[in-house]
Amino acid sequence: MEELYQVIEKIKTSKDLDFEDGMLLMESGNLPLIGALADYVRKRTVGNGVTFINNYHINYSNICTSKCKFCAYFREEGQEGAFTLTVSEIMEKAEKARSLGATELHIVGSLNPRLPFEYYEDVLRSVHDEYPSMSLKAYTAVEIAYLADTTGMGVREVLLRLKKAGLSGLPGGGGEIFNKETRKKVCPEKISGERWLDVMETAHGLGIKSNATMLYGHIETPEDVVDHILRIRTLQKNTGGFQAFIPLRFHPDNTELQKKGIVISGPTGFDDLKMIAVSRLLLNGYVNNIKTYWVMVGEKLAQVALHYGANDIHGTVMEERITHAAGGSTPEHMPKERLIHLIRNAGRIPVERTTNYEVICEY
Repeated sequence: MEELYQVIEKIKTSKDLDFEDGMLLMESGNLPLIGALADYVRKRTVGNGVTFINNYHINYSNICTSKCKFCAYFREEGQEGAFTLTVSEIMEKAEKARSLGATELHIVGSLNPRLPFEYYEDVLRSVHDEYPSMSLKAYTAVEIAYLADTTGMGVREVLLRLKKAGLSGLPGGGGEIFNKETRKKVCPEKISGERWLDVMETAHGLGIKSNATMLYGHIETPEDVVDHILRIRTLQKNTGGFQAFIPLRFHPDNTELQKKGIVISGPTGFDDLKMIAVSRLLLNGYVNNIKTYWVMVGEKLAQVALHYGANDIHGTVMEERITHAAGGSTPEHMPKERLIHLIRNAGRIPVERTTNYEVICEY
């Protein structure tokens, strides 16, 4: 406890933690204390409600030029298992989502060189015209940057055109880890962390809110983790556009990092809970919502994470492919009733929300 004394004093007075404080947390083995501190800040920041959304994931293609070493989802053109959905196929999934009560479509895919920009517009416009009340959280900052580079339009124009077509907000994917050297080793073809932040800053300036993510449990260092979260906090102080922060658990199965023996087993439950807690403490209310993504950590650990700083358990999901390609063993769908049960059983208040964290119903 002594090594965390200065951190505890800052938390008691609501002061921001700095890089040194973050390192003390990362290097401490006192997870129960860190969790208790995070739970204290969680209650002070957002209270006892735990939010979730009735949503549906649509992965439109897995043909990708990025070929990240931590990804088991991508395929090359013509490779077995490669696919690209037509707009009609996406509309079929949107109708299925509507029939299941989804209020949000989460649409992400890949960097597919064969898809013209009009495809991305058509997807949004078609769904928005048919289901105007459904939020469309679509295309990561990486996809936005790719479209800007391949069309020559620039990020701002890409975002404006997609917003006009029906875009509601951006998911947080593609953040991975910002440290330049680590990022080069795990996703050398992906945009830099600085570019990712620039895309998000532009989106926020246009009134397009987003999430933010961090991938952990691969080859990152504690310094990388603290640096990543603090960069998110810095941008949030300037824009206020991040709605949630999501630590994403690395799943090694079928990835290049595993095949080369660089990462064998991935993060532990200890790591999962510490990442949630440290995120809550470093972000200190600038990003209100810390999400435990049950698809990656499993429903049981997601429940425990609600006592380590998390206040959002994501949603019903339906048809998530990316994590499952890397060996994720969780279900591809979580019925709303099950989410409500998990939250209640953890001693929290279930709150169904919209994409923008407006309350639909408190159970």
